[in-house]
Amino acid sequence: MAVTLVLLLGFLRPERLWLLLLLPTLFLLYLVLMMWRSSKGKSHPRSKLERVIPKQQAWKRHTAVLLAVLSLGSLTLAFAQPTDEVDVPRERATVVITIDVSRSMLAEDVAPTRIDAAKSAAKEFLGMIPAGFNVALVRFAATAAVVVPPTIDRGVLAAAIDRLEVAPSTATGEGIYSSLDAIQQAPPDRDNPDEVAPGAIILLSDGSRNAGRPVDGAAKLAKEMDIPIYTIAYGTADGYVWEGGSRAYVPVNKPELRRIAQLSGGESFEASSINELRQVYESISRKVGYMRAEQEVSERYAGYALVLAVLAALACISLAARWP
Repeated sequence: MAVTLVLLLGFLRPERLWLLLLLPTLFLLYLVLMMWRSSKGKSHPRSKLERVIPKQQAWKRHTAVLLAVLSLGSLTLAFAQPTDEVDVPRERATVVITIDVSRSMLAEDVAPTRIDAAKSAAKEFLGMIPAGFNVALVRFAATAAVVVPPTIDRGVLAAAIDRLEVAPSTATGEGIYSSLDAIQQAPPDRDNPDEVAPGAIILLSDGSRNAGRPVDGAAKLAKEMDIPIYTIAYGTADGYVWEGGSRAYVPVNKPELRRIAQLSGGESFEASSINELRQVYESISRKVGYMRAEQEVSERYAGYALVLAVLAALACISLAARWP
């Protein structure tokens, strides 16, 4: 296990790992001393005093030595300055909130309605995104439009979300294309104007595409542009709206949304209540707000070494106290 750990990690000073060879040497030395003590005990009968004093439990000695050796091993790893992939906050990114405003969003299976709950959760999501991120708003029904281009002004975005109104049909593919257009409108970084900030699309929908261009081509284009789409299948199978005095059921097309996420390199989520939607947005905010990067993690293994050293010290104190 220890060898596997060393192979999985990177090290800034790998030459220091040779010190790990001292660990089996110390352990072998301990075994030799134990064997010598055992043979000496057999050749020399115990004194009267040794018979009166309780004999130490062997597992305490073994545990103290093992913990000490493990502590030295962890400290050696820290000394070699290990690196590992960790989550680090992004400094810049462009996030597009893409909301389905088709008439099916008037279904009341999510109180008070799907669209009202979606608006509320989207505004809360604005507070979860790092303040320096540019955020755009796209809506789609029969057509799609960039309602708010990328901006850091959360007040403008919240007001625009409140003004969203439902319309007929669902052009999901057009919503993706408009979202990709919105990302291209992100203002450049003043300090690094040639550096393109990463982008992501958060697409919330409850129905199947029935207008506009197919979703597969749009999702594949997002993949080519390295812009993942995080889809949220929103609603329940029992949702319905009233049309002409009768119920028209509007179940969520989960397979289509999963396919969009898969083709774009993103991830699909499901939510059937406002609380679940909030949890989904929290999860997505962590994904778009952080990135995996190689960093030195010496402190992690120094901390492990400290914990093991404290445990070894406690085991030694137990031996010194001669607890039964």
